[in-house]
Amino acid sequence: MLLNFGVTSVRFEADIDLAAGTGKCNCSICAKQRMWGATIKPEAFRLLSGEDALRDYQFNTRSVHHLFCGNCGLHSFGRGHIEEMGGPFVAINLACLDDLDPSTLAEAPVGYSNGRDNDWWHAPKEVRHL
Repeated sequence: MLLNFGVTSVRFEADIDLAAGTGKCNCSICAKQRMWGATIKPEAFRLLSGEDALRDYQFNTRSVHHLFCGNCGLHSFGRGHIEEMGGPFVAINLACLDDLDPSTLAEAPVGYSNGRDNDWWHAPKEVRHL
């Protein structure tokens, strides 16, 4: 499914298979942003404009670039490299996509990560707030 983002200076398109799964995490940044993401390979992502508007936030292992628009503050996607996840990836914030029907998103499978306890491969005990 080709999806687009472009309500700010940053514009991109991405090929995303929601049936492959989406994710939510309870780490400090994801939980506070209510990030609901889909992870794709870099070749499925095309930044169309706004590279100069992007700002970068990193923490902990610095393996992920949590990018956001310096003009509006939206965190629409991030880039990273984690061997356990298959190497390089782009994480798309699904809430930022312009043409994603809410009913399609509601049907997507969701996996949960316990980032708060650095137990990334297991779901936290409580996920209702994510």
